[in-house]
Amino acid sequence: MNKQKIISIEDRIPKLKEMRKRKANRRLIILLSLFLLLALLLIYLQSPLSKVEQIHIEGNNLISEKEIIEQSGLNIGSNIWSADKRAAEKKLLSDDRIKKAHISTGFPNDLKVTVTEQHEIAYAARNGGLYPVLENGKIVAKAVNGPPSQLPILYDFKEGEALDHFAKAILTLPDEVVNTISEVYHDPKPNDPLHIKAYMTDGFEVSATLSTFGDKMIYYPSISNQLDPNVKGVIDLEVGSYFKAYDPSKQQKLENESLEEAETP
Repeated sequence: MNKQKIISIEDRIPKLKEMRKRKANRRLIILLSLFLLLALLLIYLQSPLSKVEQIHIEGNNLISEKEIIEQSGLNIGSNIWSADKRAAEKKLLSDDRIKKAHISTGFPNDLKVTVTEQHEIAYAARNGGLYPVLENGKIVAKAVNGPPSQLPILYDFKEGEALDHFAKAILTLPDEVVNTISEVYHDPKPNDPLHIKAYMTDGFEVSATLSTFGDKMIYYPSISNQLDPNVKGVIDLEVGSYFKAYDPSKQQKLENESLEEAETP
């Protein structure tokens, strides 16, 4: 019995040695692999592949690519993995002209900056130039170059309550109405600080208050279509809706015609 046990253990010793050798080899391979990965990582971090090679800008119109890059704080040549994309996005959103900003990493070492700008809704006339007015009620500090888009031109407006009301109103109006507004003058009255005068492309003038401008101007096409295009005057939308001709004689004629219609059974 003892001899059989001894022989059995001796037979197992080579197998145990082989198992230990395999485990040692596996550990060595794992350690070598980790060392190799660390070495490759260090080489990569020191190589040009880990540096920002290009910064692509998309969605910009009001802001130049140079401005966006400078404002974001991103730099070509910096480590692509240490670039704080969220912080850069916040910096871009601090600009009144930018509504949304997103920064992503492209292959192999590029950064892509995508911005959504505030829409232009009008132009503010000041100092002999035209300055874009944005949907958030802000006025861009840089004047437009070249011919402006077909948008209303605002006079005597500054950032604040009146401009905020105008921006809110204009965003509710369809393009066919906005395109008929040529010029808008902020014309405050003692009892109405939001009063305006709007001059239309069809030659009529609109007197209104910005508190109801959006609600009432949506009916402008149907109102103007009922008027004689040869008799120009003011369409008053402050309280109700009535028309007064510039020419007193024509205005008297309109009043007489209205009176005759009222008396006709």
